[in-house]
Amino acid sequence: MKNLSLSNEQIAMQASKNTIYCNILLSVFKLIAGIIGNSAAMLADSIHSFSDLFTTFIVMAGVKLANKKTDKNHPYGHERFECVAAVILSVILAFTGIGIGWAGIRKIFEGNYGEIAAPGIIALVAAVITIIVKAALYQYKRRAAKKINSGALMADAWHHLSDSLSSVGSFLGILGARLGFPVLDPLAAVVICLFILKVALDIFRDSVGKMTDKACGEETEEEMRKIILSNPDVSGIDLLKTRLFGDKIYVDVEISTNGSETLHKAHETAHIVHDAIEAAFPEVKHCSVHINPTEKSPEDLPGISTISSSG
Repeated sequence: MKNLSLSNEQIAMQASKNTIYCNILLSVFKLIAGIIGNSAAMLADSIHSFSDLFTTFIVMAGVKLANKKTDKNHPYGHERFECVAAVILSVILAFTGIGIGWAGIRKIFEGNYGEIAAPGIIALVAAVITIIVKAALYQYKRRAAKKINSGALMADAWHHLSDSLSSVGSFLGILGARLGFPVLDPLAAVVICLFILKVALDIFRDSVGKMTDKACGEETEEEMRKIILSNPDVSGIDLLKTRLFGDKIYVDVEISTNGSETLHKAHETAHIVHDAIEAAFPEVKHCSVHINPTEKSPEDLPGISTISSSG
């Protein structure tokens, strides 16, 4: 599991560094375009892109902390620090959406559409480039997040998509103003706001679920059951509990085996089940297997006889 964690950290760090480089170039380009094109909207958008660097640093810090080795104060690891980073990003994303939506609503109720300046063509080009680059960064970071099952990285990917969508609003506003329909800008902003808030809520719920011992999905648990029952020495599953711990999974399972078997045989069966679960699910950090005898001899003590095997 150690090599896998290091690999995950390297993937996350490389993806974050690449997006930092792209954001710096994009922010500088939009700043120049805003100045040359006399576009206040593009200048604000460039500042927004500079602020994205801050969120990426949050992701990098979260991933770095999540991959720290266990210590005296955190004997079960630090994986939940990544969830903390994702929660922070979801809040930032929500405020971004609220800001975009509020600006759009205010413009709609003010009704001063004729006062909305139509920027130069370079601002329109900058908006198109931003849409394309941010959409590409979303896809790139989303693939990296899915590959290593990173909530923080996925939250940052959605942040890139929100930037792309806000740039769509800017583009429509610029184009609408040039065509005589400036109201398109605030209307698009409100729609984008609702989408961003939905994404922020999904990220927040997912992260909180991973921090409060939420169980794995039914499909994952069903696959675990099939693997366990495929062992001929297992006669049944008495209990299967899973819980998310950051991007890792903890598993507790109680299986029934022939009570007349030796302790050595029962212990061996527990290890086989344990190894099969961890081999099939690399994200499983800890798997504890308890043995319950299905047949008891007279000398057996009352209650459940258990053997625990964990990684």
